[in-house]
Amino acid sequence: MHPGPWDDGGDAPAFWPVFPIGFGLFWLALLGTVFYLIRRRTNDHARAQAKASDPLAKAQSLLAERFARGEIDEDEYLMRSSTLRNGT
Repeated sequence: MHPGPWDDGGDAPAFWPVFPIGFGLFWLALLGTVFYLIRRRTNDHARAQAKASDPLAKAQSLLAERFARGEIDEDEYLMRSSTLRNGT
């Protein structure tokens, strides 16, 4: 039986750097994806909080809901919406 090149002190194949580089790129991609998902979730949460804490947006949303339910007519909706936008 003839020993293989590694058993007899031979050199490793020429493509050996591909495996450690590929392994490193795999971990970078995995960590990058995790970082991106965490960052995206944090930004979405911060935007939702900022929108919820904006009293003008909250008032406009409530006005639109009342109009959609039929509690106020179009003229009143437009008048109140204009008042909210102009602040007068």
